[in-house]
Amino acid sequence: MIGLRQKLGIGFGALLLVTVVIGGVSISQLHVLGRAIDVIMKENYRSVIACGDMKEALERMDSGALFTMLGDEDEGNALIDANRIVFEKALQTEISNVTLPGEGEKAAQIQKYFAEYVQKIETVRNGNLSMDQRRLTYFDEILPLFQQIKSLADTILTLNQENMASANRAAGLRAAAARHQMYMYLLAGFLIAVVSIVLVRRWVLRPIQLLTDSVRDIQHGTLEVVVPTVSNDELGQLTAAFNEMASKLREFRRSERLQYIRVQRATQEAFSCLPEAIAVVNEAGEVEIATPSAQHTFGLTPHTLISQCMYPWIADTFHEVLREGRAVQGSAKDSGHQFFVNGEERFYRPKGVPMIEHDEGVNGVIMVLEDVTQLRQQVELKRGVISTVSHQLRTPLTAIRMAVHLLLEEKVGPLNPKQTDLLLAARDEGSRLSAILEDLLDISRIESGRALLDLRPIAPSELAFNAIERHAGPAKDRGISLVANVAVDLPEALADATRIAHVFDNLITNALKYTMPGGAVTIAARCDAEFVTFSISDTGCGIPEEYRSRIFDPFFRVPGQDKSSGVGLGLAIVKEIVVAHGGTVTASSGDGAGSVFTFTLRRADAPESMETS
Repeated sequence: MIGLRQKLGIGFGALLLVTVVIGGVSISQLHVLGRAIDVIMKENYRSVIACGDMKEALERMDSGALFTMLGDEDEGNALIDANRIVFEKALQTEISNVTLPGEGEKAAQIQKYFAEYVQKIETVRNGNLSMDQRRLTYFDEILPLFQQIKSLADTILTLNQENMASANRAAGLRAAAARHQMYMYLLAGFLIAVVSIVLVRRWVLRPIQLLTDSVRDIQHGTLEVVVPTVSNDELGQLTAAFNEMASKLREFRRSERLQYIRVQRATQEAFSCLPEAIAVVNEAGEVEIATPSAQHTFGLTPHTLISQCMYPWIADTFHEVLREGRAVQGSAKDSGHQFFVNGEERFYRPKGVPMIEHDEGVNGVIMVLEDVTQLRQQVELKRGVISTVSHQLRTPLTAIRMAVHLLLEEKVGPLNPKQTDLLLAARDEGSRLSAILEDLLDISRIESGRALLDLRPIAPSELAFNAIERHAGPAKDRGISLVANVAVDLPEALADATRIAHVFDNLITNALKYTMPGGAVTIAARCDAEFVTFSISDTGCGIPEEYRSRIFDPFFRVPGQDKSSGVGLGLAIVKEIVVAHGGTVTASSGDGAGSVFTFTLRRADAPESMETS
């Protein structure tokens, strides 16, 4: 069996072999051509240069002989002596570089004739001869030798030039042969490369492409795929493993589908038994499962879109859960949305719980439509009882306080010290009870909407500085710094000055109460596009974390407080007043690090200003 490694080795080995062969042949041909050119340059070029030097030196010597004959003996002798040396040097170069047949004999003849030529030149240079004798010697003896030597040099020059031309032609033929040979090798290499590519594509790429297409099919949910096995190599083994995996996935999907159907049926059965209105909505907003109450009361039947529900506040809660990724309580607050079911008035409050799967985010929402009718009735009953009891207690309490006042003034007779102490205690407790009743009545009036708010634009700095002025004395007595950090140019807030003064008084009183001497209470304010935000911070003992979420509940007091600190209605009244203004109130604290109470009021110039109640 030929494995994938061997197949890849064959394909790429063939390409490597072609590369090595072409490279080796190219190097060999370049070497041969280099040697041929080197022969041309070395063997013949020196002879050609030497023959040219001999001819030039011989002509100059001949010119020197003529100068001597014409009477310019100094110039003539200088030319003869200088060029004789050049000629002899060039002649020795030629004799030592004989490479062609007959070239040596001609070089020897040149040497012989040149010796005779030099001897005859000396005769011409002899000043004892007459001019006619010199002329006769030149034309009869020197000139024929000059011509013979020059002819022999030309012959040697021609021989070397012809040999150079012949070598050049041979080099050209070799280059042409090498070129044709390279063409053949390139063609063979191209054919081998094509065959290798085809084999690699058939052996490697095609099976990989089949596997890739099958993986994409599985990615799109098509598990009924079988990749044909075309070989027994590693890719064939991978294909077989892939087919086995696809088979297991098909079995797993069938079992998962059956299990999903069982779970869905069980869930549906469980939902059908629930009295509450609950619906499971997927990420696309389609209702998957719903209880009978959700279907009949709100129309949340399976396979319907929640956006098509006739109650938009349900869809708003669903979309808010998707955005926030956390549980969201509906926008109806505690009162709930009013419905009439079978002629009976009922109230529902929406709540959305996200379904989160690992790190994929929210992939669905459980919508719980809580029936808060009984809770609302209890709240209304509590308010009614509190209001009724408070009103009923005010009259006898007023009478009792008046009687105590008259007794203390001794209108009906003198009192002993013991009686005075008892009556003073009764007066204080009566005042405390009267304050509690007023707080209860305030909460009842605000919650029921009977407390009319006189909303007017007012500067935040005015609210803050008025509060500072009211509490400057108590703060000074306790050795606490009371400061305001409020800019005078902040936009005006829309507020009932009397009610908001009660908010400031309650928060500042609490801050002073729980701040040790030497500490500080600071009032600050800032604004955004819609609200002005006030904060009252102190350096007191702080609020334990486990109680922070309950401090605005009526009658809640942090454990460990002095009984004289009240019954836990102050912050509840603060919350009701701020909410009635359309704002919010929050508290933050660290154990032993002080507390910060923050509340907001709508800006007077906000686009959607709250109208006067």
